[in-house]
Amino acid sequence: MADECFGHPRLAAIHDPLDPDRSDLDAYVEMTEEFEARQVVDIGCGTGVFALALAERGIEVVGVDPAQASIDVARAKPGGERVRWICGDATTLPPLRVDLATMTANVAQQIRDPQAWRETLRGAYEALRPGGRLVFETRDPAGRAWEEWNREASYRVTEIPGVGAVESWVQVMEVSEPLVTFRWTYVFAADGQVLTSDSTLRFRERQEVVTELITQGYEVEGVRDAPDRPGKEFVFVARRP
Repeated sequence: MADECFGHPRLAAIHDPLDPDRSDLDAYVEMTEEFEARQVVDIGCGTGVFALALAERGIEVVGVDPAQASIDVARAKPGGERVRWICGDATTLPPLRVDLATMTANVAQQIRDPQAWRETLRGAYEALRPGGRLVFETRDPAGRAWEEWNREASYRVTEIPGVGAVESWVQVMEVSEPLVTFRWTYVFAADGQVLTSDSTLRFRERQEVVTELITQGYEVEGVRDAPDRPGKEFVFVARRP
């Protein structure tokens, strides 16, 4: 199931204005060029920011996400007709043979159940052509990123055209490593509605991820640094032989 911030129509509609800086995707665009990918499946595509950026470059893209509300937002954007949108996950993909599969931002960590993680990696593997690559990121648990997730550091008021002012902040609810649960709160000034979205991320160790990739048949080509969070994340590049 998708978290409310992606699955609730009112929250999906304001996701992009609340998170306007997507410079984290630049590295993925560069890797798409590096690997000369012409067909891409974006797993956990959310509101379609990355998928649409690739489609604008003439790349054939499939965007898949379990949140119908986010898929609806993505499809309605300019250029949305260029992408094939699927409400589902990596285990429900139609037959594909893509050059690159991606999981950007928190997508990999949101798949917290070990069996679901294995099935996701296998689903991505099946979608790749021989020689195709899977690229995704996870935070280094040693960085203890959750220690900075609090109201004091995250509170802001965002003016959104057609919506009005929206207050938002995050607060950690529980830390039971490797799982961390946190809650985003949203207050709409227009009518006073308060909505919340609880999320749980799994913080996997680097070797744990590498071992699982190999178990699922991948060759691990490398583990890179994330340019937007140097020293804080692992970016895995795995290849289907």
